[in-house]
Amino acid sequence: MKSDRLTVPCVRRRKVADGAEPLVMVTAYDFPTAKIADESGADILLVGDSLAMVVLGHEDTLSVTVDDIAYHTRAVARAQPSALVVADMPWLSYHVSPEETVINAAKLIRAGATAVKLEGGLRRLRMLEALADADIPVMGHIGLTPQSINMLGGFKVQCKTEEAAEALLATAQTLEKAGCFSLVLEGVPASVAARVTEATNTPTIGIGAGPGCDGQVLVFHDVLGMQDNLSPKFVRRYASLKDEAVSALRQFGEDVRSGEFPAPGESYMC
Repeated sequence: MKSDRLTVPCVRRRKVADGAEPLVMVTAYDFPTAKIADESGADILLVGDSLAMVVLGHEDTLSVTVDDIAYHTRAVARAQPSALVVADMPWLSYHVSPEETVINAAKLIRAGATAVKLEGGLRRLRMLEALADADIPVMGHIGLTPQSINMLGGFKVQCKTEEAAEALLATAQTLEKAGCFSLVLEGVPASVAARVTEATNTPTIGIGAGPGCDGQVLVFHDVLGMQDNLSPKFVRRYASLKDEAVSALRQFGEDVRSGEFPAPGESYMC
């Protein structure tokens, strides 16, 4: 492990209200994406269960397993990033019992993660407490929780009413007391996210939650325009690598078919 690697206590102290710089979190799923994201200066690399959709081609995040996340975490960890590596706990890996939750989380820590992330609020409190007792750092995730897509009826903005906003705030404060070192706020109105951020000492990381959080996270493939089948409102594309890749590969194909590749200088001679 690098001596200058960002640590959980360092992340816990990153509150913008206290003068800290906002946190930057990007997903990473393998060695090259981890190298690129880390060299860009990202603070946190999330081995997200979003790999189900952006890497494996599934329609939602429910298809990945602990073994899948562990496999990709090992690849990310081999990049030896300075960024903190957080691994998502996939659906049903922390729902059955505190004991099973700790066992599954330990697999991800052994694979190279420093911390795990899990979705949900008060119903996961026993699991969070068990992980804290096992000295496993936990990033919480509330608001829109993609693993609950079937219960929510789709990827819909949450906490639109005052009652729901108050419930989210109470949940965030409870998760903070349970030991979460940071909280992802997804798919909630900007004003609600700002209230939660102001009312907690735990740094918040927003995705589709407005500018009032202590940091932001986006999917690697979305930032770089490596896919165009999904276009959430909150995504800002900073490149169009899919178009560039298709163009480059098309040119390669044309050069092969025309005999222009390989040229003499690209071939070995006796």
